[in-house]
Amino acid sequence: MGCGYLGRFLAERSLAKGWTVSALTRNPRTAEALRANGVRKVVEDRLEGSGWHARLDPGFDYVVNCVGAASRDLGGYRQSYAEGQESIRKWLTEGKVGTLLFTSSISVYPQTGGQVVDESCSTEGVSERGALLLQAERTCLLPSPAIGRSFVLRLAGLYGPGRHLLVDKVKRGEALAGNSGRNLNLVRIEDAAGAVIACLGADASKAGGIYNVSDGKPASRGAIVSWLAGKLGVKESPFLENDPPGAPDRRVSIDAIRRDLKWEPEYNSFEKGYESIVA
Repeated sequence: MGCGYLGRFLAERSLAKGWTVSALTRNPRTAEALRANGVRKVVEDRLEGSGWHARLDPGFDYVVNCVGAASRDLGGYRQSYAEGQESIRKWLTEGKVGTLLFTSSISVYPQTGGQVVDESCSTEGVSERGALLLQAERTCLLPSPAIGRSFVLRLAGLYGPGRHLLVDKVKRGEALAGNSGRNLNLVRIEDAAGAVIACLGADASKAGGIYNVSDGKPASRGAIVSWLAGKLGVKESPFLENDPPGAPDRRVSIDAIRRDLKWEPEYNSFEKGYESIVA
């Protein structure tokens, strides 16, 4: 459900494993590419609606909701995340799935000051957009006879081939908004997809739950930009140092998914993740 950067990559990974894949996307070009890659059934529709319900049989082993926001405003978040997740639950009232998984975001953590956060940390005081993600998480995790188990993955900032905005800005010498000392938590696309598959393939004793997903090595924005500039052989981009008071600044722990699912990121630092992109 939702075939943007992560969804398309996950579909390719799943097909490579020999799985039969169906997809829901609102993008006609993406739908065409999915069909060409061997996705069995592609439905072009918006997740928050109900028109697609009769076009996809709700009897899959796994259902992954990795939809992106329709827009960056509150309406786009409500539409895609809160209403989209409700639409999935209504669809499943007539079926049965083994595992339902929702890809959320570490933006649900409002912590500042470089605090280490794990899945038990408070989300009180989160932004309005973060609150809508939390609403979608709760909907995903609600017990239902139609769902064997549910997982929520809170993903760090996604990057990888075809998605490396920070590299492009540093190459151009562009001034960067925000503070250089604020921590960034990142995860490369291959590892994000791997974490999804680790949840889906977990043994029956894993009843589901919430897991953070990142490379496990937070770093300051300044350190990342300095390293990139050195690798690219360009002058280091300046920071505007204009973060508002209380801007989120946290160091995300991935101890839980490491412990419970034995998952480890292949790209376990920003240096390793950006090396091939810079090259």
